[in-house]
Amino acid sequence: MNSDSHTQDYPIVELRRYTIKDGERGNFARYFETWFPEAFQQLGAIVFGEGLERDNATWFTWLRGFRDMPARAEVNTAFYFGPVWKEHRDVLNGLMIDSNNVLLLRPLDPERGVAVLPAVDVLRERDGAQGVVVMQVFAVATDGVEDFAKRAENVFATYRDAGVREAGVLVTLDEPNNFPQLPVRTDGPYLVWLGIAKDEAMLETFKALVEQSLAEFKSTALLRGEPELVVIDPAPRSRLRWLP
Repeated sequence: MNSDSHTQDYPIVELRRYTIKDGERGNFARYFETWFPEAFQQLGAIVFGEGLERDNATWFTWLRGFRDMPARAEVNTAFYFGPVWKEHRDVLNGLMIDSNNVLLLRPLDPERGVAVLPAVDVLRERDGAQGVVVMQVFAVATDGVEDFAKRAENVFATYRDAGVREAGVLVTLDEPNNFPQLPVRTDGPYLVWLGIAKDEAMLETFKALVEQSLAEFKSTALLRGEPELVVIDPAPRSRLRWLP
C-alpha cells in the first residue's frame, strides 16, 4: 500500500466477526453500511472494511480502528450511548446471533497497520467494492509472536510476489479491555495477515501458496493449531478492496 493509506493513524484494531441469522446477512450488510461507517469516522475512528465470509455462510466480518486506547473508550462510549445506535440498535441486534468473536489487535510494527483506503466512489465504482479480502489467522504459542513473525516473513513475501496486496500484519494487543460492554477474546496470542487479491485467479494462486506453507508453519512448533484461512467478499462500500 502507498503512503496515502495512512497505516499509522489507527493502530488499535478490532477484528469483529459476527454471526447473523440465517438468510439475513445481506440485509445486515446493507443496514450496517447505510448507517455506521461514517458515524464512527465522525467520532474519530475508522471502519477499515467489511464483508461476507465465504466459508461461514452466516458470518459478517469487519475491522475498525482507533487512534489509541483512550480514544477507543471515548469513541465507543459516544457511539453506543449516542443517537445513531439508539435509533438502529433494535434492528441490528434483531439480525445478529452473536457479536462477541472479537480480537483486539495492534500492528506488528508501525508500517504494517491496516491500510485506510479511500471510501468507495459510488459514482465511479458503480458495481461496488471489487476484489477479494483474505486473512490468515495464526494462533501463536505463548511468547512466540516475535519468533513466529520472523519465520513467517518469507511466506508472506511469496503472497506479495504473487500480486496479493498486503493490507496489514497484526498481533494481539495485550491490554485490558477498556470498554467492557463489548467483550474481546482473551485466548491469544494471535497473528493476523491481511491481504487483498484482485480476482479469482489471484485468489487461487494465493490459496495454493497457503497450502504449500502449512508444512513449514507446522515445523516451527510456534503455533497452537493449524492456521485459519478466511476469504471475504467485500461489501459494496468496503474501503478494503482492490483498487486499480
